[in-house]
Amino acid sequence: MSDEAWLGLDLGTQSARALAVSPRGEVLAAAARPLRSRRDGPRHEQDPDDWWTALAGAAREALDGLGAEVRGLATCGTSGTICLLDAAGRPLTPGLMYDDARAGGELTDAVNEAGAEVWDRLGYRMQPSWALPKLAWLAGEGAFEAGARVAHQVDVVTSRLLGEPAAADTSNALKTGYDLLEERWPADVLDALGIAPAVLPGVVRAGARLGEVCADAAAATGVPAGTPVIAGMTDSCAAQLAAGALREGDWNSVLGTTLALKGVTGELVRDPLGVVYSHRAPDGGWLPGGASSVGAGVLAREFEGRDLAALDRAASEHEPAGAVAYPLVSRGERFPFTAPEAEAFMLGEPAGEADRYAAVLQGVAHVERLCLDYLDLLGAPVDGELSLTGGATRSAYWCQLRADVLGRPVRLPAEAEAALGMAVLAAAHGRTTAEAAAEMVRVRAVLEPRADRTERFREPYVRLVEALGERGWIGERVVEHARARAAA
Repeated sequence: MSDEAWLGLDLGTQSARALAVSPRGEVLAAAARPLRSRRDGPRHEQDPDDWWTALAGAAREALDGLGAEVRGLATCGTSGTICLLDAAGRPLTPGLMYDDARAGGELTDAVNEAGAEVWDRLGYRMQPSWALPKLAWLAGEGAFEAGARVAHQVDVVTSRLLGEPAAADTSNALKTGYDLLEERWPADVLDALGIAPAVLPGVVRAGARLGEVCADAAAATGVPAGTPVIAGMTDSCAAQLAAGALREGDWNSVLGTTLALKGVTGELVRDPLGVVYSHRAPDGGWLPGGASSVGAGVLAREFEGRDLAALDRAASEHEPAGAVAYPLVSRGERFPFTAPEAEAFMLGEPAGEADRYAAVLQGVAHVERLCLDYLDLLGAPVDGELSLTGGATRSAYWCQLRADVLGRPVRLPAEAEAALGMAVLAAAHGRTTAEAAAEMVRVRAVLEPRADRTERFREPYVRLVEALGERGWIGERVVEHARARAAA
């Protein structure tokens, strides 16, 4: 057993998790506590007090009998989740969760109009579930009583750890409207929305030292008083750290219910469509990314109760499938293009269940390839290492298929959960995250593409791209760029 440990804390949607990790990346202990949500139409809420109670309980269990000195900790949470606290740090409102869309429609339009110059400079547009539209909604409801202050989900926990109001990190502050280029809150935009800039927290770069664990927090969590508390990140950025995708040109592709890609660039990537947005990297530079609405969720819907391992074996006989699929999990697409009206489709007729299953797996991989082609079109470097994480990596066949369709090697990290990324960030204080990850992120496999398979999938990929263009969902410039890269 190691005599040192770094502690990663993760606030998810369904649970709070604590992970104690050795300097070599070995998981020494882990524990979790459940979290409960309340959903009502577009509203999704949690009790902010539960975030602390659950995370404190998970940390206490993980550290019980550990026998290793905790050198530091960092916390991640869901992106865009916020609440209001009173002057004593007590919740004034429920936690409005990352996908709470109560601020949609005219209110989001007003936020985008008020901050158009800032958002254009940063290369994105606000979405209804982002934190700033939700704060504008709270302001309209008169929720900002005297002494109220805004807290992101992570801020609630770090404030309790420190025993005083904590600064937010740049990663969580992005969706609240923080100007990542000028590194300040845009006071004129906030004023226009009825939000006093004074209610917002100070902001530091992710990876900065916030302070130390106080005595009360030590008693609740089992983390020794005086342990350094490091400014964390959103959960998707934390997962990128856990995958070790931290050098310029590296990308992490997370395939679960839906597909998300995050990478590293030296310069800010500006996307005229606003589907790609960038976080600040702890080491400088940027972490651009986007989230698609295709993914493994289609399998749960269309192949419920089926033996997916058996279907994997059968799908290997259908390369390529007799049909080309665009496998949306739900209506509307977000990346690599935005089309609220987009719906799933199939070009051709599958020859049975195995062929249809193969078409879905290949369709997700084709969209993944289009995402990388679109990022290349925007000028982002995409030729570094590509890591695959998420629930879909449990399928060895699908991982190999994705390497084949993409025509490039893929890395499969041994551990890739967000809490590990926060342990890496805590361990990186005083050095780069890339250096810490090189010691702590372990790779279980590297899959090489099979050249003959890559050639087979070239034509179906171009067919899908052209079909998306014919529907008006992507422009001719994107179609031509994808064609050119496929022919190279």
